[in-house]
Amino acid sequence: MPVDICAPAAANRSRFLRVRANWEIIVSDTLPMFRQITDAFAVAGQLAPEHMAEVAAAGFKSVINNRPDFEGGPDQPRSADIEVAARAAGLQYFYLPVNGANIQPQDIAAFGELLKSAPGPVLAFCRTGTRSSKLYLGATEG
Repeated sequence: MPVDICAPAAANRSRFLRVRANWEIIVSDTLPMFRQITDAFAVAGQLAPEHMAEVAAAGFKSVINNRPDFEGGPDQPRSADIEVAARAAGLQYFYLPVNGANIQPQDIAAFGELLKSAPGPVLAFCRTGTRSSKLYLGATEG
């Protein structure tokens, strides 16, 4: 069974456990590990421009970046650079930077709107995948 990658609030715990039981961890030699949450959605840790061609080759149509630029310091890939590589690989790219320590209702709502409009399957990423997972769970909770 995949490991917990986020600590949901108590009210969400039973739903989280049901969803988590279906997550499949995908490992690639060149692409960072990602977790397939549904047929149409997966999460990953930090991606870089050089990963975008493999993301497209893996069948994803859209990428959502939830990590603010420079959150991890000057060595973190910039969103603009990732976007150029994503578009060159034929991917749709969306930048929704979210403070992982302070996810707000408007962040969840904006993520939900992206899920409705982004061509799937979608790969969302942040530093570890936790923030993107929390946004997904909040946006799909109904």
